[in-house]
Amino acid sequence: MPGADRRADPGPRAHEAVRAERADWGGLLEPSGSPLPQAHSAAHMQYVRGMPKAAKSSRTTATPDAPESAAGSRAAAQRLKMRRELAAAAMELFASKGYEATTVDEIAAQAGVARRTFFRHFRSKEEAIFPDHDDTLIRAEAVLNAAPAHEHPLDTVCRGIKEVMKMYAASPAVSVERYRLTREVPTLREREIASVARYERLFTRYLLGHFDEHAHHHGNDDPLLAEVAASAVVTAHNHVLRRWLRAGGQGDVEGQLDHAFGIVRRTFGTGIPAGRDTTPSGASATVSDGGEVLVTVARTDAPLDEVMRTIEKALRTRA
Repeated sequence: MPGADRRADPGPRAHEAVRAERADWGGLLEPSGSPLPQAHSAAHMQYVRGMPKAAKSSRTTATPDAPESAAGSRAAAQRLKMRRELAAAAMELFASKGYEATTVDEIAAQAGVARRTFFRHFRSKEEAIFPDHDDTLIRAEAVLNAAPAHEHPLDTVCRGIKEVMKMYAASPAVSVERYRLTREVPTLREREIASVARYERLFTRYLLGHFDEHAHHHGNDDPLLAEVAASAVVTAHNHVLRRWLRAGGQGDVEGQLDHAFGIVRRTFGTGIPAGRDTTPSGASATVSDGGEVLVTVARTDAPLDEVMRTIEKALRTRA
């Protein structure tokens, strides 16, 4: 909407109230106060060159025999390129002039485009520093959709959210600068929080799909477990990401991420079934009538913990 960036400033007291309200939030962002590394002056240059390429939606695949799909893919790539260029211009102006003093007209001029071009890509200036979340959400969903049948759903979700980390790690200088801005500007912080919530909803739906849908009645804890587990994965990711950003984008972030995911897996993994029906893809077990013989059938690539859960379930059933 044109003019969206010209809204009245609620004033410093309102801004402080928002910061206090968000002080205990455990997501990607955190209130101002802790030291942050100096941002690199060439961050806006790296933003265009360094960010990951646009992912194709899982719903359409471009092939040589489908020129319309190929054209659509090229158009999507051009759109993402323009969004990143606008974001780079916005980041540079926010860093030099300050967020409040920067206008949409100035961002468009810095990027060498008209004002109306800006509003074809973003609804307001606060959206301009988050050009890749939509694309990353598509990539994360594609990971979930392509998960092998034997993989534990929590492991799949952990692989899915790694797409978010890849987005930040592709351009550390830009990510550090964006982190600084989102901590200082309440409007940007709320925008980032909304983006994080989208990933949580995606992962919750995926985990919930591994329970028996007919059992989702009042008093059943499956929906609660799915939501809490999804939130734990996102929180673990964001904890590692914040630590990496405060270190200036330095360090073995992948190793730290795997360690954090291991904690989540040990905490929640045993409560989430590997699938609605694990017999075809994992393992099955039966106990003889005499209770003396346990027969187990498992695929060679079935995870050991899945086989053990199947055996325990069979024993409990006969108890």
